[in-house]
Amino acid sequence: MIHSLFLINQSGDIFLEKHWKSVIGRSVCDYFFEAKEKAVDPENVAPVLQTPHHYLISILRGKLFFLSVIQTEVPPLFVIEFLHRVADTFQDYFGDCSEGVIKDNLVTVYELLEEMLDNGFPLATESNVLKEMIRPPTILRSVVNTLTGGSNVGDTLPTGQLSNIPWRRAGVKYTNNEAYFDVIEEIDAILDKSGTTVCAEIQGVIEACVRLTGMPDLTLSFMNPRLLDDVSFHPCVRFKRWESERVLSFIPPDGNFTLMTYHVSSQNLVAIPVYVKQNISFFETGPCGRLDITIGPKQTMGKTVEGLMVTIHMPKAVLSANLTATQGNYSYDLATKVLVWDIGKLNPQKLPNLRGSLSMQAGVPRPEENPSLNIELKIQQLAISGLKVSRLDMYGEKYKPFKGVKYVTKAGKFQVRT
Repeated sequence: MIHSLFLINQSGDIFLEKHWKSVIGRSVCDYFFEAKEKAVDPENVAPVLQTPHHYLISILRGKLFFLSVIQTEVPPLFVIEFLHRVADTFQDYFGDCSEGVIKDNLVTVYELLEEMLDNGFPLATESNVLKEMIRPPTILRSVVNTLTGGSNVGDTLPTGQLSNIPWRRAGVKYTNNEAYFDVIEEIDAILDKSGTTVCAEIQGVIEACVRLTGMPDLTLSFMNPRLLDDVSFHPCVRFKRWESERVLSFIPPDGNFTLMTYHVSSQNLVAIPVYVKQNISFFETGPCGRLDITIGPKQTMGKTVEGLMVTIHMPKAVLSANLTATQGNYSYDLATKVLVWDIGKLNPQKLPNLRGSLSMQAGVPRPEENPSLNIELKIQQLAISGLKVSRLDMYGEKYKPFKGVKYVTKAGKFQVRT
């Protein structure tokens, strides 16, 4: 299925490659580099590319591209899910999934790739199973392996590999038993010049951190589960129970894992947390233009908007920006033509404003269309869809664990057209 895997950084350098069936030359990545150059942003590179003899399927995680080479017809989402599982495994093992960290742990990385894929087909992808086969690197273990010539690979077959619950290892013990859940939602929205919502949807995920002794059986209930569409679960969730009762019943993996992802596509259920008043104009006469942007809170349910940032890809004719910001600071990159206004925390009493003039290149015609505004934001303790966890029950064990739920709302692809 998967013949080769290439890891590529943002500057286009291939810093790691792994081949399972036969060695495929790096030149196959040239098709990917061409698509990357045509895309405005790295996120816009098509995930599936067809070449004369191969299919290239890729994902972007952080600042790295995971590019797989396929020679036969396969379901693309199957490969994309596997690539995300590889990135998640690196994150779990090393605490970060970056070029520097991967280069520092090359031996462990190749050991993991060898176990996760067998002759090009996914084999062991559960974190608990992998950690019993390949122990996570530590300073002490690295020193011992260097002196003794040993490796991180275990001698025995993982217990979970032979059970009907492969995601959880046997004999788990903790002094402090705790279960924490993070409900993280991203808003993808497009607003027109008047502020009317053109389209809006919410991508949600529930991340779990469960450290419980023994073999607990958990049940997670929601106050309003009917608003969720297109739900995807971790294999531990009993799907029939969800279909009949709309509750999550599962024996959890040990440690961190993604319990479920969901989608809210009904536009009337998507609350837009901020409004934007903007006016960007380029004059017919004279090499100049005007910019005026004001942002205020809209539907935040009384919560504070943090990490607010506005990014504008200006036309190529804009040479400089002479602006005044009432809050935060701005920067204009002349090479990339990108204006970034970093606002920070939104103060409802004093709305942030950015206004001033734009210097244009002389003799160049007026831009045909105005640039769009890309908004980044974060709201703590709020799920913008209104999803709420009502209770978490545990069966099968007699102790009482610590329990907690945290809500976070972020902006995904949030665009305001001008």
